[in-house]
Amino acid sequence: MKTVDGPTDHVVVVGAGLAGLSAALHLLGAGRAVTVVERGSRPGGRAGHLERGGYRIDTGPTVLTMPDLVEEVFAAVGDKLADRLDLIPLHPAYRARFADGSALDVHTGADAMAAEVERFAGAREADGYRRLRRWLEKLYAVQMRRFIDANFDSPLRLLHPDLARLAALGGFGRLDARVGSFLADERLRRIFSFQALYAGVPPAKALAAYAVIAYMDTVAGVYFPRGGMHALPRAMAEAAADAGADFRYGHDVTRLERSGGGAGGGSHKGSGDRITAVITGRGDDRVRIPCDAVVLTPDLPVTYRLLGRRPYRTVPLRFSPSAVVLHAGTDRTWPALGHHTISFGQAWKGTFRELTHTGSLMSDPSLLITRPTATDPSLAPPGRHLHYILAPCPNTRIGPGVQEWADLGPRYRDSLLAELERRGLDGLGAAIEEECLVTPADWAAEGHAAGTPFSAAHTFAQTGPFRPRNLVRGTTNAVLAGCGTTPGVGVPTVLISGKLAAARVTGTGPGGLETVPVPKGRRA
Repeated sequence: MKTVDGPTDHVVVVGAGLAGLSAALHLLGAGRAVTVVERGSRPGGRAGHLERGGYRIDTGPTVLTMPDLVEEVFAAVGDKLADRLDLIPLHPAYRARFADGSALDVHTGADAMAAEVERFAGAREADGYRRLRRWLEKLYAVQMRRFIDANFDSPLRLLHPDLARLAALGGFGRLDARVGSFLADERLRRIFSFQALYAGVPPAKALAAYAVIAYMDTVAGVYFPRGGMHALPRAMAEAAADAGADFRYGHDVTRLERSGGGAGGGSHKGSGDRITAVITGRGDDRVRIPCDAVVLTPDLPVTYRLLGRRPYRTVPLRFSPSAVVLHAGTDRTWPALGHHTISFGQAWKGTFRELTHTGSLMSDPSLLITRPTATDPSLAPPGRHLHYILAPCPNTRIGPGVQEWADLGPRYRDSLLAELERRGLDGLGAAIEEECLVTPADWAAEGHAAGTPFSAAHTFAQTGPFRPRNLVRGTTNAVLAGCGTTPGVGVPTVLISGKLAAARVTGTGPGGLETVPVPKGRRA
């Protein structure tokens, strides 16, 4: 595994999101001095937090899986997850409601889920579920250490017996077809394939290997931190600070100072530039923070602008669909809702075509409704409830542009509420006391390319060694982390990306891989 060149005693991490905090903790555990620079007033990044009228709102991810990865991050500095967070397992993990009026609770325990599937669709489908679960477990075992928790310097690293094992498991077929080989009931197939939307690819086109996300959601368990999802980055930041990290909040990085005479954001084209300092602010507010290495976690366009170069790709990056999110504090709730409820429309394949091809808003939407107060009532005032309604939508490159959302957003909000009332949440609109509407225009304002918080899609050409790498040609001591680089989108993978970035700095590779410094000018 290639590593950054030269000394690495002091590392500046740009961004206090989950990737940056993960990188910081792993770097601290390896004995590096770490400064974390964050433009916001608190940690979190995409896993943000908003307080309004007594409601404590998570503005980012709502689903936490793979707690062992969280444990690993804290263990890097000799800390324990249990000492920092109270993780509550969710039973059921999800509640699925379908357009025909049927409903299914998704359990992560094998016996409980098999019994629920048998009740829902019969004994044959329950047997199919058990076979599907065994396949998911095998798929995860083959992929995790070799293809997910791994730094790639070349596609040749794929040439390993695990690649043949993955092929033998059908990992290079199509997700929808592979899940369908176990389950005939179309409703059940949705439960184990909707996760492809996280990767930005329709299930009919996604590699079956992406069923590993369904493993995380439906086998490994779904959890909720007491105090909300924002409790995770808050706890990570506290652990990092206790381990010696210097946090600089309210510092917006404007430039990277280089020994080669170039400056990020300019047109310098030398190869082998070394970043010597991170510059925040402008004019009298300018602050220079010297460094031996830097970890950059902003979205790819922002990072490339700071570096002053964009890696060449034969085909431009494709970005995932975006989402409209309505955070609603209400004076009532609806017993049919679980902590997480997926409300499926009748349409399915057409929905993905609208989101990824035609650029239309969903004509028959499938929606994620999260009710965190079902698990932690303290997130709302007494007797009140918090609901998070997520509607996938096209990103701004193929769908409505940033300017269009100014008028479209409120109208779409009203149509979503009307649709949910038709689906049984009667009186939802009238019950709202506090709300916050987030559209692709808001994601774009945060610096997310194509107005999506889900970054680059996981097409085959943007997966594994073909995904934007965490080392960039021409800069000897900068590493990338976050959902735009390897391994990809989602809380578990973003935590891994921070670890992989730290490994590029420290030379301590995942799985004990041997590491070698990268010669100047030899970045991929």
